[in-house]
Amino acid sequence: METARLASLIAATITMGLVSGLFYGFSVAVMPALRGAGDRTVVEVMQRVNVSILNGWFLLGYLGALVFTGLAVGLHLADGARAALWPLVGAFVAYVLAMTVTGLVNIPLNNALAQAGPPDRLADPAAVRRSFEGPWVRANVWRTLLCTLATGLLAWTSVVTAA
Repeated sequence: METARLASLIAATITMGLVSGLFYGFSVAVMPALRGAGDRTVVEVMQRVNVSILNGWFLLGYLGALVFTGLAVGLHLADGARAALWPLVGAFVAYVLAMTVTGLVNIPLNNALAQAGPPDRLADPAAVRRSFEGPWVRANVWRTLLCTLATGLLAWTSVVTAA
């Protein structure tokens, strides 16, 4: 049981770190870089990103963070490792909240951007950009903060269980 607990915690920390890093990268590099780009360019780039990100590697991290953190909670609970339980539950809750933000804000905005059509055929690319960019960036900051919190709590769990 100890090996399974440790393996699930390591897998949760790695996958959560990957998702945190992805959202952080958008917050500090991708979206600031696009801020200076033209409206059609922003629409086109984000439409392409929203299609290309849906791949197995992304899903391994995104869904893996949920599954492995949940597994770690369950295994620590079953094994009576109570000291590690609160940071694990906190990490799980923080990630579920991040996924909720994604599902309620980012995904609908991505879908609306896709439905806007090809960037070269948009009558008002500035309006499409305005309806997408600000809300998406704000939601991504929340996802980044929540996932970073979850990663920190998972790291803290490693400290607590090692003691």
